[in-house]
Parts: sequence; C-alpha cells; structure tokens
Amino acid sequence: MPELPEVETTCRGVRKHIEGATIERVIVRNASLRWPVPSDLALCMEGQELISIKRRAKYLLLSLAKGTAMFHLGMSGSLQIVRANEAVKKHDHVDIVFDNGKALRFNDPRRFGSLLWHEGDITEHKLIVNLGPEPLSEDFDSQYLYLRSRKRKKPIKTFIMDNANVVGVGNIYANEALFAAGIRPELEAGSLSRKRYQRLVDEIKRVLAKAIEQGGTTLKDFVGGDGKPGYFKQELAVYGRGGQPCLTCSKPLTEVRIGQRTTVFCQHCQR
Repeated sequence: MPELPEVETTCRGVRKHIEGATIERVIVRNASLRWPVPSDLALCMEGQELISIKRRAKYLLLSLAKGTAMFHLGMSGSLQIVRANEAVKKHDHVDIVFDNGKALRFNDPRRFGSLLWHEGDITEHKLIVNLGPEPLSEDFDSQYLYLRSRKRKKPIKTFIMDNANVVGVGNIYANEALFAAGIRPELEAGSLSRKRYQRLVDEIKRVLAKAIEQGGTTLKDFVGGDGKPGYFKQELAVYGRGGQPCLTCSKPLTEVRIGQRTTVFCQHCQR
C-alpha cells in the first residue's frame, strides 16, 4: 500500500505539471472504486482552475473554487501525468484532462482507492476531521506523543500507526523508525519514557524525510507521478528482512505479527 512518502512523492511529481491549469474534461471509465465516484463529478470540476494540490495524511486534495476533489490511492493505486491523448491501459479508471494538453490519470488494479468530491471546508470532511498531526510538522513532537500515550496499553508499533495519533506512519516506516530508535515494537505505549519518545519522534521524522527524498519505497508496482519507482527499498534495515542478519549486530532479525501486520525487529538492538 502506498504510504505517506509515496503519496507525498506523487503529490510533488504531479503538482508542477497541473497546478494553475484549467480542467477541460473529467473522464470516469469505472466509477466502482472503494466508494462510487460521484456521478456529477464532471459537472463539479470542469471549467475550473486547479488552485492547488496538497497532501493530508494519505489523501491528495485538488482544490478548486467550488470544492475539493479527494484522491486516496488505496492498496494499488497510482496517479500519473500523461498526455491527454495517450492510449488507455487496463485499470485506468479516471482521467482529469487539463487545458495544457496533460491529464492526471488514476490507475488502480484492485480498486480500493477512491475519488470523492467535497464542497466547503475540507478539514471538516468526515475522513479528515479526526486525523492526528502530520509527522513532519511542528505539531508532532515528543511532548505531544508522550502525553497522548499515557495509560495506553497497546503496543507502541500499533500506537504510532494509528492515524488518530499521527498520520502516515505505515507499516514499513514504523518498523524502520522503531529499529532506528532502539525500541521493541511490542512494548506498551504507556510504558515508554519521555526520553525514549524524543528518540522515536526524531527517528520517525528522519525516516520519513529520507524516504520522501528517495521517492518512496517500491516493493511491487508503486510509481510516482513521474512514472519512476521509489528507491528507499535499498535503505530498509529491517522491513522484509525477517531471519536475515541485523545490519548493526549481525544477529538474526525476528519476524512476528503485531496488530495483524508483519513486524521485524532485532532482539539485541531493540530493548
């Protein structure tokens, strides 16, 4: 599933091509996504200038004068800039065509992604209003996370993957940040000290920033808005390496399931 770095990479990749352009046509070839694409989407969007395209959590928000189009990439979705007349491929479900001859094309083989429309304040949308802070923002710091974790018994890995606490720390990056911070993923969130939360917050920010710099992580078929894969896979220290030697101590990495998600850690380096 595309996580925050992949969505941010997509946002940056497409923004430079279409921000400020005017939407000429909206072509919906398959409206049966996670939620049905609104039947009046073309009526809502055509003829309007794309004021901005931004990311909130894993949502891409296309702001127009009349409202906001909300993309979510789901499990297998991608957004790419193509020529408006480029041949359509299998699973190309939606095109947003602009007056500069380019189109924003949404491809999603598994159709768990979505495209919704919202009029009014987008921060009040039901899918966004209860989200936690952005991990790379000043609002996300050790004081915030420490206080929010008090009396929480859920594993720290599950805690930081909860979008109500902080958005965008998906499975790959939770594994990596906990390893870098030297924290066992199964520890109760409420048991960690303020000092350990400072280290964890620092590593979450570092790992995510590095992943964005590398264009995200391509494990199977993710490509950014420019059609290129992400290269952070080469930086992974633990994710996908269960049973292999730890890059720090050379002892075998342990692989378990926490919250139904594959979790890899080092029993020697993470305490």
